[in-house]
Amino acid sequence: MTFGYGRSGGFNLRWIIALVIAGVGLVTYFSRTQINPVTGEKQHISMTADQEKALGLQAAPKMAAQMGGWLDPKTSPAARAVAAVGQRLAERSEASKSPYTGNFHYFLLNDTATLNAFALPGGQIFITRALYDKLKTESELAGVLGHETGHVIGRHSAEQMAKGQLGQTLVVATGVGASGDRNGQMATIAAMMANQMLSLKYSRGDESEADAFGVKYMSQAGYDPRGILRVMQVLQEASKGGRQPEFMSSHPDPGNRLQRLEELIKQGFPNGIPSDLTEGNPLPPTGSGSAGTGNNPRSSDW
Repeated sequence: MTFGYGRSGGFNLRWIIALVIAGVGLVTYFSRTQINPVTGEKQHISMTADQEKALGLQAAPKMAAQMGGWLDPKTSPAARAVAAVGQRLAERSEASKSPYTGNFHYFLLNDTATLNAFALPGGQIFITRALYDKLKTESELAGVLGHETGHVIGRHSAEQMAKGQLGQTLVVATGVGASGDRNGQMATIAAMMANQMLSLKYSRGDESEADAFGVKYMSQAGYDPRGILRVMQVLQEASKGGRQPEFMSSHPDPGNRLQRLEELIKQGFPNGIPSDLTEGNPLPPTGSGSAGTGNNPRSSDW
């Protein structure tokens, strides 16, 4: 008996193996679900909150080193402001009910070249000097840090990691199945592109959800939510002239985000912003530094 390892038999065997690989990837992804303790959302995540915290703490020094290191709150008033506003958000908002309570840390990075802020899994949150220097009040800073806190609460990094693992598995499966075909290389490239576009789509959704978290958390912490609108105006100005189309971006267009945030604020405060929600204090300047030129900072689509 022969098993047909010729052109047709080999083709069938390759695709059988490919289907097995894809099936294992899909079963693994969809079987690993957790309920977000804050939002109640069912999410496909393969790590625990403690693993997220450990991963974030391990990665934080490396990420900071790539962006000029972080400024010491003991010697930098600006770094102290970042830490203070961040902790106020973490302690006075819904974020305090999360499994990351006590693990939130907020850092000012000594990078004057890139307008950016980001969150690592588990609660390590950063803002660059380039973006900080564009802000004027604590409410604007709270809008940025509230948004990044929302990424942590939403467990977006953990979700993206699980989706990325699934995507890579499907790309491998496609490559195995098409490896002997005349168009195999094109099929693999198409699968990789589809995986990338899927990730970008989900990332835009994460950004929109984090914007909503930002409005909620900064308001709960006592800040005027209109501060985040001014941040969007800063980003909109910085993105002029060199922005790629939104459908190819991991972030919603700043103009669209601004409109959506205005709607969220109106929904949350139909009778106007309460007088006890304030802009807070003016932000202290960062002073001079050695990282980057600081002349024409580039936007990284925060």
